[in-house]
Amino acid sequence: MGIIVQKFGGSSVANAERVNHVARIITDTYKMGHDVVVVVSAQGDTTDDLIEKAGEINPKASKREMDALLSAGELMSAALLAMAIEKQGFPVVSLSGWQAGFVTDSNHGGARIRRIEKERVENELAKHNIVIVAGFQGLNRYDDVTTLGRGGSDTSAVALAAVLHADRCQIYTDVDGVYTADPRLVKNARKLDEITYDEMLELASLGAQVLHNRSVEMAKKYNVKMEVLSSLEKKSGTEVKEVVKVEKMLIRGVARDNDVARISVVGVPDVPGIAFKIFSLLAARKINVDIILQSIGRDGTKDISFTVSRMHAGQAMALLEEVRESLRYENLVCDDTISKLSIVGSGMIANPGVASKMFEALSEANINIQMISTSEIKISVLIDEADSTRALNAVHDAFLA
Repeated sequence: MGIIVQKFGGSSVANAERVNHVARIITDTYKMGHDVVVVVSAQGDTTDDLIEKAGEINPKASKREMDALLSAGELMSAALLAMAIEKQGFPVVSLSGWQAGFVTDSNHGGARIRRIEKERVENELAKHNIVIVAGFQGLNRYDDVTTLGRGGSDTSAVALAAVLHADRCQIYTDVDGVYTADPRLVKNARKLDEITYDEMLELASLGAQVLHNRSVEMAKKYNVKMEVLSSLEKKSGTEVKEVVKVEKMLIRGVARDNDVARISVVGVPDVPGIAFKIFSLLAARKINVDIILQSIGRDGTKDISFTVSRMHAGQAMALLEEVRESLRYENLVCDDTISKLSIVGSGMIANPGVASKMFEALSEANINIQMISTSEIKISVLIDEADSTRALNAVHDAFLA
């Protein structure tokens, strides 16, 4: 038998009952003859609680100290889960991210994995131990603790699966797979048996919260077979892989993202280099930009609009205010009451009329489109946030009902 990497999220290990349930899932896999490596997130709301505690002491705490604090949540989960497995009579060892060999860069709060020194994990597997690894963390070259940012435990699991050449990376969550839309918002959403890396990457980037986009990107790069499963009930999940069976579905899923703000730089000079000045400034501060729209020039000026996450909107506005004299724009506007609605599917590239069908569904629901962005496998539109749930259902019904 081969190596199986399993990842369990915070809700899966939220309390003693769930920790013991997860321990049984792991030991059942071990009893089948597999080598098992497990990555865990912090229990339930532990990370939020730690952030709150930090705020009580020092609201302006350094990112280095925040990483040192937040890494404790995953360490606690790993040790508790190891204790539960130990109680069942199985050989087990818990490791911190750095004991498991995660070496990262020094971008505290959003570090990237540089390499994994896998010898410790391989040695433990050679002893037939179940290995429990605290996700979301590593060490930089200065031996400082770092955290990997949002979705970091997913990324830890896929990275381990890649370096260990695991047979499969199983992501256990509180849902039983990837759906055509959020089943909490769309009643007739359907679970997918399989989905391609590219489709899953787009859905993850566009607001679907089952997997983090960094983990899917890494899985595609290293051809790691992924599976999304429920930690709460035993049933088949969704496979994420390079090629799926040919189906008639043009669209795999519909996603909504409310973490969006649109910034409009109005009346900038219609001359070469303006867009470069704006977006190089934002890139230097590591502010990701998504949809970009530039108007046709008029009277020597043009408008440039783009979207960023809401958490970066204030910083982006402040940066652009600082260079107002250099850019010579007339006005700067930010709207954080919008939502991004997207459809994803590799089948749409060879089928004309997909965009018009989406726009027709929104028109019939009397929902106005503010901006549009397209690629080979996705179409995204900006709409009012107040209309987002209604729009999600209307578009899902048009393609997937």
